Formats: sequence, C-alpha cells, structure tokens
Amino acid sequence: MKDTLLAELAELKEQGLYKVEVPLSSAQSAHIDVEGKRVVNLCANNYLGLADDPRLVEAAKKALDEWGFGMASVRFICGTQDLHKTLESKITSFLHPVVQDEGGRPPFEPPALAGSQVQDEGGQWDTILYSSCFDANGGLFEVLCGPDDAIISDELNHASIIDGVRLSKAKRLRYRNRDMADLEARLIEAKDCRYRLIATDGVFSMDGYLAPLDEICDLAEKYDALVMVDDSHAVGFVGQNGAGTPERYGVQDRVDIITGTLGKALGGASGGYTCARAEIVEMLRQKSRPYLFSNSLAPSIAGAALATIELLEQSGDLREKLNANTAWFRAEMARQGFEIPESDHAIVPVMIGDAVKAAKMAEIILAEGIYVRAFSYPVVPQGKARIRTQMSATLTQADLEAAVAAFAKAREQVG
Repeated sequence: MKDTLLAELAELKEQGLYKVEVPLSSAQSAHIDVEGKRVVNLCANNYLGLADDPRLVEAAKKALDEWGFGMASVRFICGTQDLHKTLESKITSFLHPVVQDEGGRPPFEPPALAGSQVQDEGGQWDTILYSSCFDANGGLFEVLCGPDDAIISDELNHASIIDGVRLSKAKRLRYRNRDMADLEARLIEAKDCRYRLIATDGVFSMDGYLAPLDEICDLAEKYDALVMVDDSHAVGFVGQNGAGTPERYGVQDRVDIITGTLGKALGGASGGYTCARAEIVEMLRQKSRPYLFSNSLAPSIAGAALATIELLEQSGDLREKLNANTAWFRAEMARQGFEIPESDHAIVPVMIGDAVKAAKMAEIILAEGIYVRAFSYPVVPQGKARIRTQMSATLTQADLEAAVAAFAKAREQVG
C-alpha cells in the first residue's frame, strides 16, 4: 500500500492536482499573514467579514465564562444547554419569520410547543444543530427515505449531499444542473415511488450559480415531492434579510428542509443545522446518527452564532457592502477579459481550464500580495480548473483593484 500511495501522490503532483495546506500566521480576516507577508485574502468563506469581529469574539468569551468550554456529551444524554435551544429557536425564526399583521401582531397564536419550534402560515418549523453541515446532510436522507422512495439530486450538489444520499436505501436519480426539464423527467420516472425528495444546493459553490427554487418548488408541487436545500453559501447575505435563497425566490414556506452552516457567513467557526418541518426535525432528533453520536456544539460557538444572527437582524450594512464589492469585482474582471460565470453571487470563479496553468497563476497572484487558491479535479471536473475568488464585506476598494491587477499580471506571465 505504501508504494501505491506514494506513486499516486507523485502522479497528483505531476498533474498539478496536489493540494498544499498553507498555514495562516494570523486570525482569519480580509488581510492575513501567509508565509511571512501580509496579503489580501480573496478565497475565504468569510462573506460578511465576521470571523474576527470583536463583537463575536466577546460573545464567545461570554459564553465560555457562563456555559463552560465543552459539553463532553451528546445532546440526548447531558449535552443540551438552554443556549443550544435558544440558538435553534433563533435560527428557526431567522429563516421562517412569523408574519405580522398591520398592527404588529402575529396573525395567530403559536401553540405551546416544547423546544425551538416556530409556526407561520406554512405550518410548524424547527431547527436541529449539528457539528457541521456535512453531518447535517450526512444524517438527513437515511432517516427520511427508504427503498420505496426516490431522492432526485442536482448533478453539481455538494459532496456532503452525495454522501448522505448514498447512505439511504432510496432510489437515487440525478438531474442536470438547474435543468428543469430534466428534473421533471426524473420526477416522472419516480412517479410510482412512495415519497419523492428533490435535493439541491441553494448556491453551487464552485460556480456561484443559484438554484431556481421557484421553478423547483413548482415542479415539486406538481409531482407531490419534498424540497431540500443546502443553503450554506447563502444564509446570512442572500435575500432581502439574509435568510438565503428561499427568501430570494419567495419560497420560504414551500421549501421543506434547509440545511446550512455556521462556518461561513454566520461567524465562520464551525457547526451546522437542519431547519425543517417540525415533524422532520423531531424524527432527526430520534434517529439521525451524526446527531445522536457526536458531541454537542461547543458553547462558545453557539454563543457567537447567536450574536451573529442578532447582529444581522439589526442591520443590513454588511450585506450591502458585500453586494457592492461583488458587483464591482465581477464587472471589472469581465471588462479585463477574464471568463467569469454569469451570476451576482459573492463566489466569483475565474475560469482557467488547465490545472497546471491555474496553479501557476495562483502562485504569481500570491506573490503580488493576493491570496487565492487554484481549484482542479476532483474538486471540479477535468478541464474546468479555476481560481475561485470570494468576496467579503470587509475588503476595501484598494484591495479589489490590487486583486484585478494581480490577475492581469499572472495572465500575462503564464500566457
């Protein structure tokens, strides 16, 4: 095995597919220390720039003082604090706000429910926390779907959805990325199954494309299917209030299951969640293996995540700054002749094609003070290598201009 592994590793290096971890010598931020120099960070999932925000750091410290360092238990034994239930409730209400009438009152009286449930016009919703969104997706499908059911998945879905679907005994079908005609064909193919579940990313992380959730929900209702969305690259900054792609497309009450992360826009630490119909969440609490057999989320992370959502509810300034940075960078890179997939999302892939060329360009750009990474197979398809940049609310205009100049210089040198 040793000889085989060494040969495969050597082949990865030769093909330009070998991935090197570059340690940061500073906190995660818009400007970081890498290899002894201060550089602009253009590849973090730190969309709102909150990873080192003093308000979140203070919230984490406060949670440490009040709730301790770790839980040393899974949730159902002795790993649930009031803090965890409060965060679950906050996520639920952030993604499914209760509609107010003209007098500022709810249009109904929510029932007295245990836990973190919230009711709106679409029914009852609840949230369950996981140690990561990878675990949330990994623990979802086998609980809900069996051999009599069908899961219909977008071909570009995140690896965690793919792995989660594989754990289920359900029939597995794939449709072409965002192709509604192909999705409808797969729904027809699965018409005799007991349940049909459509699974999609809200934002496809390698391309920055948004899933057309309004059309997906129309098809789901036509063919009596459930809709699941992994909204990791959207919650916090996509949509009018940052509630993600269901809010962007006006389908918050039509998407049955939303999974997401606390490790990107919502503070950038770790942790994930599933927000779904209340009965789905209750069954996940009973049977979802990553939930039942993993330690509870650390109190410091839960406390900081709670502070993050409260911050976003109070102000949209960070979302506005992120949108402005994204629009300028996309327009300027396109004007410079770089191939940028069409979207308005903060993920801005610069398409290169050749893996070796992409890696060389990334090295030159880093030497110019802009930290980027090349993405190649198997993260993206063969021949689709790219340098995936990601915007942040805390990048300055000077940072963006320097990044465009560095890309232009790298292209000139590499050819």
